[in-house]
Amino acid sequence: MKAAVLRDKKFVIENVPKPLLDEYGEGAIVKVTGCGLCGSDIVKIRTGKAKDGDVLGHEVVGEIVEINSKTEFESGDKVVMGHHVPCFSCTYCWNGNFSMCRHFKETNIIPGGFAQYIYVSEEHLRNTVFHVNLSLSDTEASFMEPLGCCIRAVKRAKIKDNSKNLIIGLGTVGILMGETVKAFGNSVYGCDLLYDRVCLSEKYGFDKSFVLKDEQSTLSEMKKTAPLGFDNVFLTAGASSSLDFAVKAARDGASIVVFSSVKDDMKGFCNNEIYYRELNIIGSYSPSPMDLEDSIALLEERKVKTEGLLTEYPIEGLNDAVNDTLSNKIMKAYIKL
Repeated sequence: MKAAVLRDKKFVIENVPKPLLDEYGEGAIVKVTGCGLCGSDIVKIRTGKAKDGDVLGHEVVGEIVEINSKTEFESGDKVVMGHHVPCFSCTYCWNGNFSMCRHFKETNIIPGGFAQYIYVSEEHLRNTVFHVNLSLSDTEASFMEPLGCCIRAVKRAKIKDNSKNLIIGLGTVGILMGETVKAFGNSVYGCDLLYDRVCLSEKYGFDKSFVLKDEQSTLSEMKKTAPLGFDNVFLTAGASSSLDFAVKAARDGASIVVFSSVKDDMKGFCNNEIYYRELNIIGSYSPSPMDLEDSIALLEERKVKTEGLLTEYPIEGLNDAVNDTLSNKIMKAYIKL
């Protein structure tokens, strides 16, 4: 089968063995129709975490073509999936830290979504695979996993009624995060360096967004909206400087949700700001099966809209998709197979 294989930090289209259900016993073989390009895929490539020979991609939409399962899924079903499954019985799972579960980190689809066919295990079918409603397009359904990540972050923030919430970084994830906050019945504001993304956010339901020209003037403008500062700040920018700005934009006692990795950790940890102002710093990494279930429901109910966020590429154009994402030519890429 055809797959995009990583070679020296570039994707090369190769013929690789198709996964065979007989090798695994229970589970399903899914024919991939498309797969979203996640920012984490790019991070893995740039940092060297992804190795030569890897097939990446996990925001998969496809059709079951072969199955041996005790679940209700059948051959011919169109499905979307999450790629990690928690054990539900370890200390991490008992405490609700499903994405810290060691079994969660070890499980995955085989090989990856940038391939014509993948193997999906029985435990995936039981917990993280969902039917795609006929009302949803493939591209809309592909947002289930990244939207699930946002739902997880919003839940962890424990947003209170009548709060003012700020999203710093208005890429695709920032837009989805804001839409999630709104879908949960709360106000949401945005901030980004790029004027086009500020305008785009307001089309997706943000109450107001700010262009980050210089820090002081932007903070002064924000004070008109949130005189004491924002109650919750979500960091989706992937820039190490954004934490310092988030601290300045947050009110005393606020929560700051870190939802992005950065190239270099901040050397200075704002210990005194956190201590004297009683700030809550929360990390949020990846969704639980329950978050994925909530995600597909929000997409089906049209409470989160995704039109205009994706640009489609053939699998042969995957390197172009990476480059266009990094240069901000596009918001997010969807790879068709």
